[in-house]
Amino acid sequence: MSNLSVFIVDDDMKLTKLLKSYFDKEGFVTYLAHEGNNAVRAILDKKPNLVILDIMLPGVDGWEICRELRQNSEVPIIMLTARDEETDRIIGLEMGADDYVTKPFSPREVVARTRAILRRTQKTASKKEPLRIGNLLIDAERHLVKKMDKTLGLTPTEFKILELLASNPNRVFTRLQIVERIQGYAFDGYERTVDAHMKNLRRKMEENPKEPQYIQTVYGVGYRLNGEGK
Repeated sequence: MSNLSVFIVDDDMKLTKLLKSYFDKEGFVTYLAHEGNNAVRAILDKKPNLVILDIMLPGVDGWEICRELRQNSEVPIIMLTARDEETDRIIGLEMGADDYVTKPFSPREVVARTRAILRRTQKTASKKEPLRIGNLLIDAERHLVKKMDKTLGLTPTEFKILELLASNPNRVFTRLQIVERIQGYAFDGYERTVDAHMKNLRRKMEENPKEPQYIQTVYGVGYRLNGEGK
């Protein structure tokens, strides 16, 4: 993974300097911003492979930056939060973030999570044939999902979840199985965040997210993709 870049947005200059030193040692190109007002423009200009984004920022906060980025980009996003509150994590994931890290954290852990996300987003899929489920077309080679003629804008994590379920239609996956398959690791409490990603997928895919035809909940077990679809 050479020539990869990360963009870190955090107002803690000591922390960003520390993170930058770790990423630099790993061969990454590292960009920094310490406030939110011009962060989106800078990120879209630099086109990094991944964004590390603090929630609490002067000016525009991390949630708003995440929302704006998702309107213009599919770049993977790791959210940083100083509060170990599930609500903060769920809000970030529902806005399209791919992962979260709670402060204080180990810089090595942040680098490891970054590499894990980039491994799955950088994988070539040239040998994979497009999957068709009902009106859905899932093209792993082009990282593209269409329903009828409409392209669905999925985040990298949402795409991997959908690809996993679509590759195994009607098979039920537990939350832990989904996390381990798409992340390659599982941290305490991370299973609950699967629900946020499923909510996003239903909002983008289903005619009526409250009565899903594709992604179905198997209560007490997990989720499955209806192989019939619509």
